[in-house]
Amino acid sequence: MNRRIKTLAWGAVPLVLLASLVSIDRIPGTNINLSVPYAAEGPGPTINTLGEVDGQDVVSISGADLDDTEGNLNMTTVSVRTGMTLSQVLARWLFTDDTIVPIEQIFPSGQSSEEVEESNRTAFISSESSATIAAMNYLGMPVMVEVADVVEDSAAFGHFEAGDHLISIDGTPITTPGEAQEIVRSKSPGNDVTIVFERADAQSQATITLGEHPDDPSVPLLGISMTSVPTSGIDVDYNLEDIGGPSAGMMFSLAVVDKLSPGALNGGKFVAGTGTIAEDGSVGPIGGIAHKVRAAEDAGAEVFLAPADNCAEAMSAKPENMTVLKVDTLSQAIEQMAAYNEGADYQTCG
Repeated sequence: MNRRIKTLAWGAVPLVLLASLVSIDRIPGTNINLSVPYAAEGPGPTINTLGEVDGQDVVSISGADLDDTEGNLNMTTVSVRTGMTLSQVLARWLFTDDTIVPIEQIFPSGQSSEEVEESNRTAFISSESSATIAAMNYLGMPVMVEVADVVEDSAAFGHFEAGDHLISIDGTPITTPGEAQEIVRSKSPGNDVTIVFERADAQSQATITLGEHPDDPSVPLLGISMTSVPTSGIDVDYNLEDIGGPSAGMMFSLAVVDKLSPGALNGGKFVAGTGTIAEDGSVGPIGGIAHKVRAAEDAGAEVFLAPADNCAEAMSAKPENMTVLKVDTLSQAIEQMAAYNEGADYQTCG
């Protein structure tokens, strides 16, 4: 009997050690990391773009009379968990609707977490700019290009400051960041470009030798991030921290249109959605939409606006009490909401 007890006791040791190993992310007293190379994606926070965060309007507009808004136009997000132990990954796979993905999908090989965060921040700024342009185009208001930031030690460093307005490049007038990027990308590293810009109501000119993009030396780099602002004195600001990527673009654009036009685009209802936005108003697909649909329904949304190319994945979330509308453009999103509110024909993803 004693031998059997000893055998069972010694046999349990490897199981105890294994259970300990799958439950810790680092061996005590060492720098050995035991977290597994996987991430969990799940429903993230959903934020009303017509509301406030930390006492500030999510979409703040000055320089114009604003229309009263009603209901919700919620942007949706995906939460990402990394640095998990094997037991944590298994628990999320078994007991939640999270998607388990290789860590390379979150942090591409060769990129640090800081580089990924910077890339997401840049994409978010670009999304804000496109949202403003698309909204202004829909409303028939002209825009101009404004410098949002200048990369230190880049070709543009020392020539431009945040808030400068770019007027033309090599004699070609520009009104959107996309037009400016197209002209720059048509050049080669080492080429000179002449940029006319405005600072404090005074016009200036700078000739700049383009640098090389750090990820591809054959791509020219000016070294500024740009946004668009209305020429009519209207100022649009997006006040969200710790949100990256371009997927809030369409909802931002809808919030701008709603605040600058009469009536409630959503009919006073709780509408949520996602999708990138281009300067011409076209809506593009995003990742993780099934999680965003679940988050929106859990938050009480009645309607969800989904990019047409994401429809199949959106419906895989099997929403029961929420209508998922298919959209391709900003104007179509507005038309779809109007049709839903008026009881007319609208197009769903189902």
